[in-house]
Amino acid sequence: MSAPHLIGRIIDPIYAMAIGAGAAAVRIRREEKEKGRTTEQSIESLKRKINIATEQSPTATTTSSKTG
Repeated sequence: MSAPHLIGRIIDPIYAMAIGAGAAAVRIRREEKEKGRTTEQSIESLKRKINIATEQSPTATTTSSKTG
């Protein structure tokens, strides 16, 4: 009979997320290196992308008034 969980019911998803995040980081790093970017440039690019993704649009928070 096979075990229903590899490590444990709670730890399995955490382990899977860690493996997935590590694999994504390795792939992104390899692609950035192929483009000729340094680690610092890659980190700055990631920070910009995170800021753009988390930034709220100014039109959603303000109300506009029509004139005329």
